[in-house]
Amino acid sequence: MSELNSIALKIISSGKGILAADESNGTMTKRLEAVNAKSTPESRLKFRNTLFTSSNMKSCIGGVILFDETIKQSIGSKSISEIVSESGAIPGIKVDIGAKTLSSSKEEKITEGLDGLRERLKEYYKLGARFTKWRGVYTISKSYPSKVAISTNAHALARYASLVQESSMVPIIEPEVLMDGHHNSKTCLDKTSEVIRKCFDELIDQKVDLKGVILKPNMILPGTNSEEKINSETIAKLTLECLIKNVPSEIPGIAFLSGGQSEIEATENLNMINLKNSSNFKMTYSYGRALQQSALKYWSKNQDDTEGTQKVFNHRARMSTLAAKGEWKKELEKI
Repeated sequence: MSELNSIALKIISSGKGILAADESNGTMTKRLEAVNAKSTPESRLKFRNTLFTSSNMKSCIGGVILFDETIKQSIGSKSISEIVSESGAIPGIKVDIGAKTLSSSKEEKITEGLDGLRERLKEYYKLGARFTKWRGVYTISKSYPSKVAISTNAHALARYASLVQESSMVPIIEPEVLMDGHHNSKTCLDKTSEVIRKCFDELIDQKVDLKGVILKPNMILPGTNSEEKINSETIAKLTLECLIKNVPSEIPGIAFLSGGQSEIEATENLNMINLKNSSNFKMTYSYGRALQQSALKYWSKNQDDTEGTQKVFNHRARMSTLAAKGEWKKELEKI
């Protein structure tokens, strides 16, 4: 077993998932202001550290994706990477610098951040990171995602992954097909399948070790403005069909993004995926809002009530890990 494979499996084994705490300062400011909390480097760190020091980090969270600001911060004499590591989780880092307008297709995005990435990876490794994340984003409409958007984002994801493995870290590949739109679930299935196939074509071309990669995809869902309504069983069936057909068997595991689903929806759908999963892939979570939102709302009312905030986060982490084992039940949602 390679070192990269060992790291990947440690992050996602035994029902553990990933806490995505890598919101940019702009995004985190919007989240804090939405609950009437001021956004400063200190307040962002205070909230995140409340989560990182929660008791269920040890039993539920295998990895934490950090933002550039956060991985460089400290609490007293301890760096954030040390605090995350002490919780039993592996520190990770978001390394892309965001999705920008694609020059040949003004309605679509290309993720940037390859320039200077090799040097930044060396710095992040020294700061304690052992895995990374890069997000490609795709829109569904009558014309999109275009071949250009699918190809250019897949190529960037593969170049990123190659550099990350060169730096002895595990790359998370995140090709997110957005929920926004009027499309139905079949269209989401078709487009997500095309996106994932192209990503792995590029990864293989660039000789990325697939045993040292984690895939972070969207679930197969109808668009947020679609008239189609499907239950969790159908979501699980379509999601598994997409992944089993298009993801090479060497991949150690899949950590789903929540992609705008509510906390309960993301948990229920992950649980059903694991109940229906007949593949060898480990199916877990890499959630941001679906792990943090309730805790953030509670924290905003009294930022010094660490114990109360951690109780809310511990519950969501436990529910997500139960779902990653196929053991979640709706009645367990009552705290």
